[in-house]
Amino acid sequence: MSRHPKIWLFDLDDTLHNASHRAFKELNASMAAYMVTYLGLTDEEAARLRNRYWERYGATLTGLQRHHGIKPAHFLAETHRLPGLDAHLHGHAHDLAALRRLPGRKFLMTNAPRSYAERVLAAIGLSSAFEGLICVEDMQMFGHSRPKPDTRMFRAVLARLKLKPEHCILVEDTLMHQKSARSLGMSTVWMQRWLRKTPDGRRLQHRPAYVSRRVRSLAALARSPQF
Repeated sequence: MSRHPKIWLFDLDDTLHNASHRAFKELNASMAAYMVTYLGLTDEEAARLRNRYWERYGATLTGLQRHHGIKPAHFLAETHRLPGLDAHLHGHAHDLAALRRLPGRKFLMTNAPRSYAERVLAAIGLSSAFEGLICVEDMQMFGHSRPKPDTRMFRAVLARLKLKPEHCILVEDTLMHQKSARSLGMSTVWMQRWLRKTPDGRRLQHRPAYVSRRVRSLAALARSPQF
C-alpha cells in the first residue's frame, strides 16, 4: 500500500464520537417508537424486532424495508430528528489535529443519514476533516438500502469513487463491518475508544484475525506505524 495514496474510510458513531453515551439511546428509542406507530407493535415487540434486524443485517432499516416495505427516506427523517442532541456532543481539538496528520485521503462512511452525519460532525468540530461523506442514502442497490456490512455495497461505492479495496483502510468500532471489508482486501482498524464491551457486558479484548490493528484514539492511530 505504500506505493499508493492511502484512503481512510472512517465510521462515525462510537468511532469519532461517543454515540453510546446518548445518541444511540435516543436513536434506539425513536426507532422503537417508529415501529410501534407504523407497524402496530408493542414496545417489547418493537425492541426485539429492532435488535433482530440489526444482528441479521447490520441495520434496522434494511430489515424494515425488506420485510415491511418501509420507505428509507421516511424512516430516516422520522427517527433522526433527535431534538437537543447537539448540546450533548463534544469534540476535541486533538482529534482534528490527528486526522490532519494522517497521510492520504479521508472519507466518512456511515450507516447514518447525511443530515445526521453533517450535524454530528459540525458539533464535534470535524466537518473540515473529510473529503467526502458516504452515508446511508449512498448505499442503495437495486432500489434497496444496503448499508455496512454488505460486501456488494462496499464494492459498488468504491467503484463509484474509483477506489481500490487494497488501497483502503476502514476505521470502525463494529467488527462485522470490518470482517466484510477485510474479505474484499481492505485493511481494518478497530477503534475501541468508547465501545469496549459487547451488548451483553462481555469485554472486547481479543483482536480477530481480520482486524489489522486495534487503537483507542485517533491520536494513537496517527502515531502508529503506517500501513
